[in-house]
Amino acid sequence: MSGIGATGVILLVLVALLLFGPNKLPELGRAFGRTLREFKSGAREIMDDDDRDRDRKDKDSSRVDVSRSENSDKDNKRLPD
Repeated sequence: MSGIGATGVILLVLVALLLFGPNKLPELGRAFGRTLREFKSGAREIMDDDDRDRDRKDKDSSRVDVSRSENSDKDNKRLPD
């Protein structure tokens, strides 16, 4: 913990104990752990999606698009009327 010291953690536990009581604390801890796990898995999925998108863009940038529309004037040779 970067900003909270040991005394801060003890104070938070005491406040939580006073607010929720000793019976609710394990339940709150489990809910907090579950929420943290879901957050981490969501963040990991977002990072994986970004990596996949970056890989696709790298593959697409190596392609050369060829279009005939740029040279349409040269190809549209008409026979004289």
